[in-house]
Amino acid sequence: MPKSNLQSHLIFSRSERGGILFLTALIVVLLTTYYCTDFSAESVLDVSSSEIVKQQRIIDSLYQVELEARKPKLYPFNPNFITDYKAYTLGMPTEAFDRLKAFRAQGKWINNTEDFRKVTGVSDQWIDSISPYFKFPAWVTRPKPNYTFSKIVNTRRSYDEKVDLNIATAEELQQVSGIGAVLSERIIAYRDGLGGFTDDVQLYEVYGLSSEVVQKTKQLFTVKSPKSVQKWNVNTASASDLSTIPGVSFDLAKEIWEFVRLREGITTLSALEKIEGITASKLKRIQLYLFVE
Repeated sequence: MPKSNLQSHLIFSRSERGGILFLTALIVVLLTTYYCTDFSAESVLDVSSSEIVKQQRIIDSLYQVELEARKPKLYPFNPNFITDYKAYTLGMPTEAFDRLKAFRAQGKWINNTEDFRKVTGVSDQWIDSISPYFKFPAWVTRPKPNYTFSKIVNTRRSYDEKVDLNIATAEELQQVSGIGAVLSERIIAYRDGLGGFTDDVQLYEVYGLSSEVVQKTKQLFTVKSPKSVQKWNVNTASASDLSTIPGVSFDLAKEIWEFVRLREGITTLSALEKIEGITASKLKRIQLYLFVE
């Protein structure tokens, strides 16, 4: 290669020489930094500082608030009717719920918090936190009058002398001729299922209770503390609404709904007697839950 060509490759312009010098200096600085810096040094952040601890407490408290907000809200309920899902949401131990189911399967009832504790065996901590939401029927929580009965067949009593049907015990009901252990328990079970009787006429809905025995029962008992019930306007209620009435099947509810719709409304509840299956006696029972407007 001619000498002149070799020299041309080795000669740099002024700007090129400046660039080479800058790159060389940068490489030296980076190498010096790499070898002189201890990258294993611990973070300068002090997690134990008071400010960090304070912020962590705030985060923890907000987390607890969120957890509480996500918990299902508790409302008063009758512990006799706890379902699998209800037991789960209440944090009730499985074995305790099984004992409650077995107890209820015998046709027996929980009447107070202490009964619930004995039957289920739940812990004191659980019962103390949940029992304030227990709601028992009024006739359970009211003190019961101490009546002495003898087997009575046809004795009539005045209203004041009669026993409130909503607090009557099985033993008291058995003093009526024609009511034994089975029927007395069936009356109480039906009463509890309703949440309490609203009217004496509801005795006719109890399976196996004849009209004659109902009449004898009404001579000694009557409803003095009627349960308030939701009343439906028969002219605007849906079939689903009507089917919630005790003694009214969904099929009968549909017949009532269609009967009212075809007539564009009715003016008296007695018109419902025209429907097959609704007798005067049955109408007396279902009209406790109906009105016309």
